[in-house]
Amino acid sequence: MAKSKHYYIRKTHRWLGVILGIQFLLWTIGGLYFSWSNMDEVHGDFQKKNAPLLSSDISLVSPTMVLDTIRRVHRIDSIVSIQLIEILGKPFYQVRCISAIHNETNHEHDMQAMNHLADAETGDLRGPLTKEEATEVAKRRFNGEPEVKSVEYLTATNNHHEYRENPLPAYAITFEHPSKATVYVASELGTVQKFRNNKWRIFDFLWMMHTMDYEGRDNFGNNLLRFFSIFGLVTVLSGFALFFVSTKRKKKKTTHFPTLN
Repeated sequence: MAKSKHYYIRKTHRWLGVILGIQFLLWTIGGLYFSWSNMDEVHGDFQKKNAPLLSSDISLVSPTMVLDTIRRVHRIDSIVSIQLIEILGKPFYQVRCISAIHNETNHEHDMQAMNHLADAETGDLRGPLTKEEATEVAKRRFNGEPEVKSVEYLTATNNHHEYRENPLPAYAITFEHPSKATVYVASELGTVQKFRNNKWRIFDFLWMMHTMDYEGRDNFGNNLLRFFSIFGLVTVLSGFALFFVSTKRKKKKTTHFPTLN
């Protein structure tokens, strides 16, 4: 006996519901966590001290002098930014620039980003932060006085790393703290870049489940999410179709015809 249209709609809806139900559950769990979380705690704002201010009595050299010093060592084609920053109580210029490096393979110029630190009082260039300096910078910016658990030097990160798409190289300074907080300090920039804690890590994992971007976590327009969105719409529509077909069949069964005496 041939199976009815109602049978195939019911079967399709059932399997779509099973497949999508798992993802809908993850979306719901993620939505609950997002809506009930304090974003200041997720971002670690309660763990951050304000960056120390510099005295107004300092005597600064001109940034032009610093640029001239850099040009003696490296070629500068473009300036991204020049910023006055504080490193362990002293003023420094943070210079971010771009240099064109000749590529002998294709005889073209590759654009290379370069970062420099210079003493803002003397104009002398200095190298990237050492491990000890980066650790002290992180400790000064962390609220409280927890012990340092570990220090890791990062030169590369993958798409799932909690410090992804941020300036490298960097030191990851992890503290003995209930939140398992890690402070990331970019060695060539001399500044704290990110605070990460367990609440952020849970948020980040659920965000990946929410966006369904299992490659980089942050792409909200990936094809898998689009496919599941259409898939979900088909499931809802098949549910409506199943409801109307079932209702129609039920009416036919309950219809009474008059009998002849």
